Amino acid sequence: MPYQVTTTPIDGVLVLEPKVFGDARGFFFESFNTRDFEQATGLQRSFVQDNHSKSSQGVLRGLHYQLQHPQGKLVRVTQGTVFDVAVDIRPQSPTFGKWYGLELSADNKKQLWVPEGLAHGFLVTSESAEFLYKTTDFYHPEFERSLLWNDSVIGIDWPLHLLDAEPVMSPKDAAALTFQASGFIA
Repeated sequence: MPYQVTTTPIDGVLVLEPKVFGDARGFFFESFNTRDFEQATGLQRSFVQDNHSKSSQGVLRGLHYQLQHPQGKLVRVTQGTVFDVAVDIRPQSPTFGKWYGLELSADNKKQLWVPEGLAHGFLVTSESAEFLYKTTDFYHPEFERSLLWNDSVIGIDWPLHLLDAEPVMSPKDAAALTFQASGFIA
C-alpha cells in the first residue's frame, strides 16, 4: 500500500503518509495515484484543479470554504513547514464546529485530505513554505468565504509561539466572519 492512512477526530479528515524510497541520492515517492488513493481511503474523487502557493513565515491563509461548489482538498507541503487546519462546518456532521490541525512539511511528506464542506487554512511556521493542493471542484470566487482565524468559538490552538510577530493575512481573511456571524450557529 503506497499510503499509510490515519483517521483524525474530524469525520472524514484523513492524514496520508506516502511510501518514500530514499537513499544517498535523495528520495522518490508518488505524491498522487488515483487507484492507490481510492484503495487506501475508500474514496472516489475526481480532482479538477491543482493549486500552488508560496508564503513567508507568519503568513496565515484561511480559513476558506465555498458556499456552493464546495471543494475537497488533498494538501501537502513541498518546501518548508506549515500548521494546517480543517474546521468542520457541516451542520449535520457529528464533528460540526470542531477543528483538527497538524504539521505538514517537506520533511515529513504528510498529506491531509480535507473533505468537501470543511473550512481550511494554514500558518507558515518556517522561513517560507510552498503549499500544493488538489481540489475536487473549481474555484468560484463569488462563493468563497472565510471564517475568522482566531474565533473563540472554534478555539484553534495555532502555534503562534513559533512566530516573532502576529500572523500576516490578506485583508479578506483579516475581515472574515466569526462562526456565529457566518450563520453556522444561532
